[in-house]
Amino acid sequence: METDNTNNNIIVGRNPVMEALRNDREIEKLIVGKGAEGSIKKIVGMAKDKKIPITMADKSTLDRLSNGSPHQGVVAYVSLYSYCEVEDILETAQKRGEPPFIMILDNLEDPHNLGAIMRTAEVCGAHGIIIPKRRSVGITDVVAKASAGAVEYVSCAKVSNIAQTIDSLKEKGIWIYACDMDGDSYYKTDLKGAAAIVIGSEGFGISRLVKEKCDFVVSIPMVGKITSLNASNAAAVLMCEVRKQRDAGRL
Repeated sequence: METDNTNNNIIVGRNPVMEALRNDREIEKLIVGKGAEGSIKKIVGMAKDKKIPITMADKSTLDRLSNGSPHQGVVAYVSLYSYCEVEDILETAQKRGEPPFIMILDNLEDPHNLGAIMRTAEVCGAHGIIIPKRRSVGITDVVAKASAGAVEYVSCAKVSNIAQTIDSLKEKGIWIYACDMDGDSYYKTDLKGAAAIVIGSEGFGISRLVKEKCDFVVSIPMVGKITSLNASNAAAVLMCEVRKQRDAGRL
């Protein structure tokens, strides 16, 4: 008998782990027995496609982690973080009596960057963050630590399709701003209204389709020899600008 060992924040056994992967359950890491064969190879392949960290372990380690449940050579750690819906983020803005202020992260992969963005989002008053379900870092222990506790206060929604989500936000009157080096300087951009800022992945930036969906493209002027900032730095600059403009508008 295979067991979903949810009390210990783990899933045990081949079929439960495979179903968790198929249903996009947030998995922090996979522990696989050394020399495991059969359907384990398929599980490992699925985990790699989703960029889930995989660790090899001996049978005694898996026995200990599974608390005596038959693990069949695989154990998955699942996230305890409770994701919200995009509507919940919009409701937060409404309750505060503020125009929505949202960060959209297009395939961000580094958990330290996500944690840092959540930390800045919290102190700048963003109402929430949107990330894709696939090929993107989720809320893990590393993210929680990097956020310095901000994960407890910043709502995060996972969506199946970023481009479609942008269309939905635009229908609700929210302007979408892509952060990219070929845009207009953010100095000249009005960010006081309902706004969602899109930050791309560390290696490839914003995907073509997502960028095409955005209303504006804004850039951060660079004068040094290094001509780019990492994702969390760029996000911080723009979030602080949103905060500055909104505060100035109330004076």
